[in-house]
Amino acid sequence: MEKYPVHLIGIGGSGLSAIGRVLIEKGYPVSGSDRQMTPFAQQLQSVGATVYIGHRPENIKGASLVIRSSAIPEDNSEVQAALKAGVTVLNRAEFISQLMDDQRGIAIAGTHGKTTTTSMIAWLLQTNGLDPSFIIGGVPRNLGVNAHAGKGPYFVIEADEYDRMFLGLKPEIAVITNIEYDHPDCFPTQQDFYQAFRDFALCLLPGGSLIVCSDDVGAVRLMDEVKSKYATLPYGLNVLPNNQPPHFMGKNLKQGKNGAYSFEVMTDKELPLRVELQVPGRHNVLNALASLAVAELVGVLPKHAADALHEFLGTGRRFEVRGEVAGIKIIDDYAHHPSEIRATLSTARATFPQRRLWAVWQPHTYSRIQALWDEFATAFWDADIVVMLDVYAAREQKPAQFVTRDLASQINHPEVHFIENIDQAVSYLQKNLQHGDVLVVLSAGDADQINTRLLVILGEQSEAG
Repeated sequence: MEKYPVHLIGIGGSGLSAIGRVLIEKGYPVSGSDRQMTPFAQQLQSVGATVYIGHRPENIKGASLVIRSSAIPEDNSEVQAALKAGVTVLNRAEFISQLMDDQRGIAIAGTHGKTTTTSMIAWLLQTNGLDPSFIIGGVPRNLGVNAHAGKGPYFVIEADEYDRMFLGLKPEIAVITNIEYDHPDCFPTQQDFYQAFRDFALCLLPGGSLIVCSDDVGAVRLMDEVKSKYATLPYGLNVLPNNQPPHFMGKNLKQGKNGAYSFEVMTDKELPLRVELQVPGRHNVLNALASLAVAELVGVLPKHAADALHEFLGTGRRFEVRGEVAGIKIIDDYAHHPSEIRATLSTARATFPQRRLWAVWQPHTYSRIQALWDEFATAFWDADIVVMLDVYAAREQKPAQFVTRDLASQINHPEVHFIENIDQAVSYLQKNLQHGDVLVVLSAGDADQINTRLLVILGEQSEAG
């Protein structure tokens, strides 16, 4: 295949930067632009990409193909320049299937857990000699990068439901971790959201396999609707609605001191297999079960799969312990949906039962807050103290009469503080955190910088004595 120059508009985001890395490893000349230099863009620059800060028509000069992120509008100057020059402009979904054409796709979808599950599967295949290509929405600690062009037969990809991106995929194996309503800016109703996942399942190639979490009502509904078309492998911790066990069932869970679980895996083919995880949280038992189901389909021996999962160290911004200074443990988490917040804080409470737990929450998008407010309002009970920041708008405009401070007062928790911006939050936390506290910053926006700044400030204070 000809290695033509490709330009990526929005190269600093997790989605396009992953595509850029795969293209570079395949030998394509890559350039791209974004509003600011991000860590993802810096990493691509270090391996040969040309990165422009700011969007200008001249940035696309020489490109044979332009790919834009979902955040880039039609009237973007580079998009318009490409169209005027007769250069093909594709979005991520339109291009990704071309990128995977010569490999067998394994796509992982779900409202929650898809980044970690994709990371587990990529690591499991990598450590068992299958050298997969992969694209992940975060950076697995074991792999060190969010994408790779492998020489093996499989392409593992995090299947993003936003803007129906995952409908461009044609996988041989699909995983659905759960289906819980989200992205109201794209999906006006819960049925619209569910239908997108049903359409994704129907993107499976003939003879493909669908792996679903049997503990999730939406996933089970979908499995029942498509099981006449595809082989289905349920996994979970509980029996199915018909009282039959799932194909992969986790039993006899035991939680260790670091919040991670060991458990037995029961199947109809093998003797019970003991799996011991290093990543904390009950939800990661489910993610591991999904990974074991994929391992069976690609021919990895169960014991080898379990060994790989034991070695798995987690993914950046998913309950990532950033450090501990002055006796204060600081944790970064990407949770931005009520169920994710509950799971993260439940994990933190179980892991640090005797320590005071702070939750700093940066709400993500006005549409999500408005659609799911009742669930958000009751999501923080495992925290001792809640700090709510202003909304990270992302791609949205602030609605009229929207007052974040008023919403903060409606959170069902005895101690909630509204702090408008990151600078004020850093100052407040610096003054009020105490030795022994655990701080969890919940953000899919830019509030993760709170962690970085506090580690420096508290470290300096500690050294000054």
